[in-house]
Amino acid sequence: MKKFSPKYIFLTLIAVFALSSCEDVIEVDTPTGDRRLIIDALIRIDTASAITEMRVVVGETNGFFETIPPANLQQITISNLDNPLPDAVVFNETEPGVYVKSLQTELLMQDRWLLQIDFEDQFYLAEASFVAAPQIDQLEQGDGFVFDDDDQEIEVTFTDIAGEDNFYIFDFGFGEFLATEDTFYQDQQFVFSWFYDDPFEVGTELPISILGADQEFYNYMNQLIEQSEDDLNPFQTPTLTVRGNFINATDIDNDETVDNVENEQNFALGYFALVQQNTSTIVIEDL
Repeated sequence: MKKFSPKYIFLTLIAVFALSSCEDVIEVDTPTGDRRLIIDALIRIDTASAITEMRVVVGETNGFFETIPPANLQQITISNLDNPLPDAVVFNETEPGVYVKSLQTELLMQDRWLLQIDFEDQFYLAEASFVAAPQIDQLEQGDGFVFDDDDQEIEVTFTDIAGEDNFYIFDFGFGEFLATEDTFYQDQQFVFSWFYDDPFEVGTELPISILGADQEFYNYMNQLIEQSEDDLNPFQTPTLTVRGNFINATDIDNDETVDNVENEQNFALGYFALVQQNTSTIVIEDL
């Protein structure tokens, strides 16, 4: 088994700061970009559950240093591209910017699915198929550290799905993610250590999840994680401009062509994915 100690922090929002002095207040005109939708359509599927509640959160980009407002959509629908359902599956808005719909888990694990977002007489499309994930074999508490002896080490063991090239996303909570591919541990059990910046109180329960991913979703998450490692500068292009798999298909007139070459700058931010999630929990002990 191989072992490594990665440290990544995944950020999805722009850091906000203020500059002030005792004598003068300096007002700076911040740049603004085109409005875009921000779509969180990561559908986490528990294959042991008969029904999956799909939850999509949609907001709009706003000026720097401003709150991201929810988007008031016309409609969200999902459809099966390979075996069309008799009726349109329409999401219900449960609160501003939050849209929910439940479907049978078995259905979502089959075929290709198309998510459509209708907003201000424009429509955005993204396609996804179910991607499996392995179980987490074991979580163990360690006493190692990277830079500070207050680091909290958790050792994760899992076994790669055999016979194929795989990509996985680990969700460690607190906005911390790791994207990994099985190039160096294909068809093997693998163990690595994850370090939290601060120790947890004895008795704290830490749920850790592994998500399936195809190569495109892996690449998308990897870009977000890599960008978040750099020092954030709110006058540079923010992390949120990493392009996902949504396209603006409003002007496409050929149903067989999912392409927006003529409208390539008009797209929504975010990603649509249907992934298996397996979660294990470790309880922090007094070592």
